[in-house]
Amino acid sequence: MRIAFFEIQDWERPLLEEAFKEHELFFSDQPLQDSDLSEIKDFEALSVFIYSRVGKEIIDTMPNLRLIATRSTGYDHIDLVAAKTKGVIVSNVPTYGEHTVAEHTFALILALSRNVHKSHVRRLKNDFSIEGLKGFDLKGKTIGVIGAGKIGLHVIRIARGFGMHVLAYDAFQNGFLSDVLDFDYVPLDRLLAESDIISLHTPYNEKTHHLINEHSIAKIKRGSLLVNTARGELVDNDALIQALDQGILAGAGLDVIEGEQLIKEEKELLSGTKVSSDLSELVNDHNLLRRDNVVYTPHIAFYSEEALHRILRTTIENITCFTEGACQNTVGN
Repeated sequence: MRIAFFEIQDWERPLLEEAFKEHELFFSDQPLQDSDLSEIKDFEALSVFIYSRVGKEIIDTMPNLRLIATRSTGYDHIDLVAAKTKGVIVSNVPTYGEHTVAEHTFALILALSRNVHKSHVRRLKNDFSIEGLKGFDLKGKTIGVIGAGKIGLHVIRIARGFGMHVLAYDAFQNGFLSDVLDFDYVPLDRLLAESDIISLHTPYNEKTHHLINEHSIAKIKRGSLLVNTARGELVDNDALIQALDQGILAGAGLDVIEGEQLIKEEKELLSGTKVSSDLSELVNDHNLLRRDNVVYTPHIAFYSEEALHRILRTTIENITCFTEGACQNTVGN
């Protein structure tokens, strides 16, 4: 089988070559849409990461394509309807780093609650004053977890370790776990109104698009923090900026942001090769990220040594199963 891998890091290539030494392989360190696809138009399988957008146009230009294996849990970068229409199987990595992302969530929370980021910037300027750096304890505070799935439950466990009260909102409730971990399922409006920290861990889809918007932000407890390590599109950037301006939110910890791909493509945008509406989004994103009450990391909550190896291992298993006539971890069926 001919398999094309995109967004591949140097350490991954030898492991993939060993796993698929009987197959024809193509490697690129670039996203799919930034690559010359003429070499792979007849390939049967694609493996991509989150910055490769696999749309209908690409699927239509690959008549032999039978498998898209994304090295991620999320798959909103893949046109599932187009894939299904063409009989293309899509597989993902359903679990690889629940505790990895949960730990990063608390890294963002602690950076905000104890002003770690501000202290670091001052140190770079040889300023060791403590004025304006007073933080607050997490013990006794309430954290609202939106999406109490695998990652959300790890966040809840860590929060309970800090002595925090926990509220959770999820479409699927597990009474046994809420008793064991000592947290309460509540409606979304109550979670927003009572939480000192709101942390997002829900999947992104058409129903959760801009879950945090001008309307929902108006219900948030004044002075709370918002943390997003899930998907940027869960939060309306304009509403978030307005909430920070008005003091509804005291700060935000963001590992993801709507339009984050535009930031990565900034040079291309500024050179005029993309439409001006994209440029205006980019400017808005930068206005958000320049604030000293916003902590931003460039989509690295998943990015630990152990998690990366689990992702690659599962992807290899997904492709191997497909070559053997079986499928696992399929989505969109």
